[in-house]
Parts: sequence; C-alpha cells; structure tokens
Amino acid sequence: MAHHKHVIDYIYRESHPLPEDSIKVMGYDFNQGVDHRALLQSYISTGFQATHFGMAIEQINSMIELRQKPWKVHNKIAEEESSTCPCLMSCTIFLGYTSNLISSGVRESIRFLAQHRMVDCLVTTAGGIEEDLIKCLAPLYIGQFNLCGKDLYEKGIDRIGNLLMPDNNYKLLDTWMTPILKDMLDEQNNQGVCWTPSKVIHRLGKEIDNPESVCYWAYKNNIPIFSPALTDGAIGDLLFLFSANNSGLIIDINEDISLINNMAVAANNTGIIILGGGVAKHHICNANAWRKGADFAVYVNTAQESDGCDSGARPDEAVTWGKIKTHAKPVKVYADATLVFPLLVAETFARHHHNSTTDKKKC
Repeated sequence: MAHHKHVIDYIYRESHPLPEDSIKVMGYDFNQGVDHRALLQSYISTGFQATHFGMAIEQINSMIELRQKPWKVHNKIAEEESSTCPCLMSCTIFLGYTSNLISSGVRESIRFLAQHRMVDCLVTTAGGIEEDLIKCLAPLYIGQFNLCGKDLYEKGIDRIGNLLMPDNNYKLLDTWMTPILKDMLDEQNNQGVCWTPSKVIHRLGKEIDNPESVCYWAYKNNIPIFSPALTDGAIGDLLFLFSANNSGLIIDINEDISLINNMAVAANNTGIIILGGGVAKHHICNANAWRKGADFAVYVNTAQESDGCDSGARPDEAVTWGKIKTHAKPVKVYADATLVFPLLVAETFARHHHNSTTDKKKC
C-alpha cells in the first residue's frame, strides 16, 4: 500500500534549566564495599520511596536538633524551671503507632525511644498497650500469612498478619490485670482517684515493672501514652468481664483530650511521627490543629487516599485543616513500617543518642 509523504515535526523540546541545587539521581555503588550507613544516606538521591525515606530522615533529624536546643525563657519562665511543660522545650515530639507494630519487632525500636526519653508523647490503640504488656508475660511467634484460619482457631492460635498469638496469652493478661483493676476501683471509691486512659496505662506500666516494655519506660520517664480507644481490644474485654462483677469503675476520656490538646497548645514547636493510620494518626493531628499545625511531620503507611479515609490522606490534606503548618515540609513514606521505621531510628534517634553518649565519655 502506497503512502503519501508527510512532514514530521521534531519530537524533542528545549528544556528549561533545573534549579542549581537539584539532586542528581544516583544510587549506592557496591564497589565501595558494604557500608550500611552510606547505603541509607544514598536513598535521598535514589528516587521514588527511597527519596521519601531520605527526606523523612531529614525531617526527624530537624525535630531532634531543635528539641536539643534549650528554650531559655518563654512567658517569663526561666529555663532552669523543673516543670516538664512543653512551653519550656524548643520542640515537642509526638509519636503515634498502630497496635500491629507493637505485635511486631518494631516494639523494640519504640521502647528504645521511650527508654531514652527521645519523644514526649505517645499515642496508640488498645492493642498497642495490651500486646506490649502481654509480651512481658509470654511471647508471640513468627508464622505465615496463608495459614488456615479454621485450623488456627481450633488450635487456639490467633493470627496477626504472619505473627501468631496463642490465645492463652490473653488468659495470662486477665490473671495479671484483674487484681490491678480491683485496686483501681478501690482507689477510685476510697481515695477519689479519677482514672483516664493515660492514667490507667501509666499504672499498668508501673505494675508490669519490666524493662522490655514500652509502657514501663513511659511510666519511668513520665511520658504520657494516650489511647482514646482503650476499650477496643482485650483491655475492653477485661473491663467488660470485670464490670460484670465489680460495677462502678470509671475511665474518663475527657480529661485526656484536654491534656493532649494542651500539650500541643503549650509547645513552642512540634514534630509528629505517625506509623500507620486510624486513631493513632488523627488524634495527634487533631491536637496539633489547636496550635495551627505541626512544624515537622513524617507519615509512614501503605494506605491510599482514593477512598477518602484519613489513614490514607497525604500530609497536604492535613495542611488544609490546619493540622500541619503551611510552611512545613512534611513527608509521607509509602511503605511497611516494619521495614522502614527501624532504619529511620538508626539514622536519627539512635545516631544522636550514641553520638551524644560517645561525646560524654570523651569529656
């Protein structure tokens, strides 16, 4: 078949020059050997989610560096004041995480932060409390995602992703926790103690008395753990069973919402790190709306925004609500936090901690 000859326009266009500080794409060169820190540092120039990981490192290090600077005087309050009020700190760091991360080995990364008081406020779900406590009583095990649900049920084994939780572990929690609930009810009735979710968690951290626990270190270092959905799990089951025979225990969520919101309002700057979504994410973001937004923000989750849920919302949506400041440079890393968060800790909190420890030894 014959065709007419047509004029063909040149397909390529003239390009405008990119800014001089633009990062050139370059990955890690393994000819340099196996240097894990250099590998992680190369992520910023690798592209895609690796670049977002590198940006998250920069955001968290900015939070830490600002937090380490003394806030000399604010509203005529001297820096030597012994109060732990956020108004005396240069930056207050909020960390939120979902319960599955405590089920996993990410618990040890979170515990490290609480142990060395590297964050100022924790927010999680009921499972993030109870599974931290359960792990002090009995272990979880590695399984597989595709194990038969019917077989596991008949064997009394619960599955959390590819983790396995013997149902007996909840019996151990019941045996350990029920006497504590009785003491709490007695203290409410005879000493006028007004319990809130954070006060309950503080008490449980004290009672577990185990240095492997996040709750224990939060108790030791007076870091509040907020869990507005504390009844949404085994703790709720135990409260239900306890109240059937011991009525009257009151846990007030109103006092806690005032406490977390006032922490945000009092803060001079805030950084938020949120692993996962749901309550753990929104509770922190909403508190920061009361101060016209967080100054630094890092999200790590796999959720998408196409269904309109808050869990999948990108940081820019939070900007529209005043939950993150308009001048902030927030980062969302689309990744499984079990892969990403320990590496983030390694390049931020852990490096600052160990460098500081080394410097003190030299002195």
